[in-house]
Amino acid sequence: MTSKDDRRRSGAGRRAGYAVALLVNVLLLVGIHVVPGWQVLPFLTDELTEVLPLIDASLVAGAVVNLLYLVHDGPAFKALTQAGVDVISLLASLRLLQVFPFDFTGSTFPWEPVVRVVLVVSVVGTAIAVLVEVVRFFRALFGSRTQP
Repeated sequence: MTSKDDRRRSGAGRRAGYAVALLVNVLLLVGIHVVPGWQVLPFLTDELTEVLPLIDASLVAGAVVNLLYLVHDGPAFKALTQAGVDVISLLASLRLLQVFPFDFTGSTFPWEPVVRVVLVVSVVGTAIAVLVEVVRFFRALFGSRTQP
């Protein structure tokens, strides 16, 4: 059995995690669009601009939900919002796979198949995450009711 102090620390720890996640999302957005900008990476092609709106949406959604979690992180709310973020991330990963804005010309290592496999694993993992969050949402809504 946990004490009230243990639960309070756990809540404070969660809030710290949400704040860090919020900061990381904001820093990634700044890094992609301001300094240093995605163009400094030599293996990214101009086709990345076709995917950037979804990448931005994923990062903004992640930042917004983590900001919301600082105020309220109830199980149903968190599961539903995380499922939404995961869907956006899934769409971004699928679009990355479709556009494949990478050019590894000149590299002695076969990066292209490695990156494709990582993206496929990302798509599968994120699709599973969406399903898990939907189940968590319904469990949070209906799981606490006892049977007569």
